[in-house]
Amino acid sequence: MILTVTLNTALDITYRVPSLRPHTSHRVTEVTERPGGKGVNVARVLAALGHEVTVTGFAGGATGRVVREKLAAAPGVVDALVPISGATRRTIAVVDERTGDTTQLNEPGPTVTPTEWSAFQEAYEDLLPSASAVALCGSLPPGVPVGAYAGLVRTARSFAVPVLLDTSGEPLRRGVAARPDVIKPNADELAELTGSYEPLRATQDARRRGAHTVVASLGPEGLLAATPEGHWRATPPTPVRGNPTGAGDAVVAGLLSGLVEHLPWPARLTRATALAAATVRAPVAGEFDRGAYEEFLVRVSVTSAASAA
Repeated sequence: MILTVTLNTALDITYRVPSLRPHTSHRVTEVTERPGGKGVNVARVLAALGHEVTVTGFAGGATGRVVREKLAAAPGVVDALVPISGATRRTIAVVDERTGDTTQLNEPGPTVTPTEWSAFQEAYEDLLPSASAVALCGSLPPGVPVGAYAGLVRTARSFAVPVLLDTSGEPLRRGVAARPDVIKPNADELAELTGSYEPLRATQDARRRGAHTVVASLGPEGLLAATPEGHWRATPPTPVRGNPTGAGDAVVAGLLSGLVEHLPWPARLTRATALAAATVRAPVAGEFDRGAYEEFLVRVSVTSAASAA
């Protein structure tokens, strides 16, 4: 079983409009609602790949009930969310059908009490013995300590469970110091962590700070990986137009599935890059275009990247 942690779960709502223009009214042509938050999106992609996956984190209020109802209908995903008194947030994505661009509006998360945080930590420890890998994903809701991910990384390591961390800012800086197996920052998050805007140098710096492996998302340019076995660059075959929301989560799913299947790094990066591109082709986060995925799998280019001086 792969465990994904989403401390700031959400109900993802996607609106499609013919053309998004400021200061005007819009007629929405399509509305979709999905359980969301980064780790939930990761879980749905993993389940679609055929893996057993359990979701944990927090859910509360009327929105949290909707999230849990929709998770119950998601094939292959087990709900182990911890109830809280606060209301789960919503995220709004507005897709401009003319350009394909997406505008994202993210609500703040609910405040988590110390008692609720303790209950989650107990539930997390109970789940780890059955986990083959764990992903710690996304932002921290109010009330959760800024060093929360560092503690969760150490707990996973104490159970000998490989852990992937996908967050940003101070939670990432503290989490890296706890020595996660993999981190997956985007270019901006990596630069904020290391102070370097040269991706290869920055990935190596992040490894020196504690990450065993660093896989950086470079947007349309693909992935850059710095691992103990070597450095690789994975490039999608062509630029892909569509909704990029959830593409990074698809990368995490590809990396985790490759990890538990013991694939070599080039194969993991190929899968992760193909999934990200296929997710852009899908209408909502947490899903991917299966046909596009199969097509991209044989067209992704993975090359060795020389070490920075």
